[in-house]
Amino acid sequence: MNKSKWIFGLIISLIWSCNPKDEIIPVPQSDKVRGAIFDSMEEWYYWNNEIPTSIKATDYSSNEEFLNAIIYKPLDRFSYLTTQDAFNNAFVGKNAGHGFGFAFDATERLYLTFVYDESPAGKDGWQRGWEIKEINGKAIAAYKNASGGYDFQLGTSDPGITNSFTFKLPDGTTTTRTNVKAEYQSNSVLHKEVIDLAGMKVGYWVYQSFKATAGQSPTKSVEVDESMKFFEDAGIDELIIDLRYNGGGSVAVAEQINNYLIQSSNTGKLMYTNKLNSLKTNLQKSVNFKKGGNLSLDKLIFITSRGSASASELVINCLDPYFDITLVGDNTYGKPVGSFPLSSYNEILKQNNVELVPITFATANSEGKAEYFDGFPADFAVGDSPQFNWGDPNDLRFAAALHVLQNGSVGGRLLNTFYRSKWEMIDQFKGLKQEFPAY
Repeated sequence: MNKSKWIFGLIISLIWSCNPKDEIIPVPQSDKVRGAIFDSMEEWYYWNNEIPTSIKATDYSSNEEFLNAIIYKPLDRFSYLTTQDAFNNAFVGKNAGHGFGFAFDATERLYLTFVYDESPAGKDGWQRGWEIKEINGKAIAAYKNASGGYDFQLGTSDPGITNSFTFKLPDGTTTTRTNVKAEYQSNSVLHKEVIDLAGMKVGYWVYQSFKATAGQSPTKSVEVDESMKFFEDAGIDELIIDLRYNGGGSVAVAEQINNYLIQSSNTGKLMYTNKLNSLKTNLQKSVNFKKGGNLSLDKLIFITSRGSASASELVINCLDPYFDITLVGDNTYGKPVGSFPLSSYNEILKQNNVELVPITFATANSEGKAEYFDGFPADFAVGDSPQFNWGDPNDLRFAAALHVLQNGSVGGRLLNTFYRSKWEMIDQFKGLKQEFPAY
């Protein structure tokens, strides 16, 4: 099989399941499309033995409703449908929208958490730490629903949609900005710097999603290359990797990062293995480390949250046998399984622009650790503080990471800040958008 691109949940292969002249149904929402979904799931789905056998496509009014009826609900929170263009664009950072994220603090005040540089919000100068007081003239509390979550009614990501936001800035002033959604190229690296800490050079890297750079062969991220060279040139002694808002992305980029971080003495050793269903055991593989660059680190600090998922967890799991790893923040999401798109294997799906992305494999690290559906627990549970910009020593999770490097632990003052928000941005999205959550 020609594997041209891997994502955490992605193998793209130009193998066709039938002749292009076979019957094609030009109606995306149709019984025959749902039949193609069922056939593809029977062949590729990781839990294909759990698919209901007595189910009729004609009983369901949409493809999404049908897929939800056949997935293995005890473990599958992840399988989804999208379009082929949306899927391909997401993994190289081609976005549309305002281009920001937000989160609540412990008192349910809402703040910008990140802003993409080239997005409409980024070009308007928005920054992490701005408090959002109103959206479209309504107070934030007005968007709370009966379940305790929030629906901010910002509309689809289509270019041209306009929303108004009133912010309270860190200096106490307020500003109202009207922002128009547009297409833009998102950046994965939100912040990088080197800090002098008690004689140590500490790298701090805020990495928001595992996106590949379009046109690169083999698949990789130029941003990752540039970041690692930045830290290598600085001669860092320690590294803090901030994944608190990172929902996942390209497994090829995860491998790229792992290869930069692994010690030279461990090159050639096992990074991970994957497992497919019983019909596809010939596609199972093992991936070994191949050292890149000249970083030499023995321990890593990861800042994590419930928004740290998929490829974020893959990196942590793969490196854990080879590093002294500390997690600061909150437990991760819990996605030890991955997907790849199936339209390349089914002509009906392809011609109808239906991209089926179900769970198709599981991964395990070199010690066989594979079942972490509850996520990785934080070693030191510390509350988020989105009111502070990247690298601000008042940022609780960043401060806790520095404490670990200095003292090997986190003091009670920081631990007492912990809270678990009832609503997080990852809760607002499903499917593809959950892996790359942004408004």
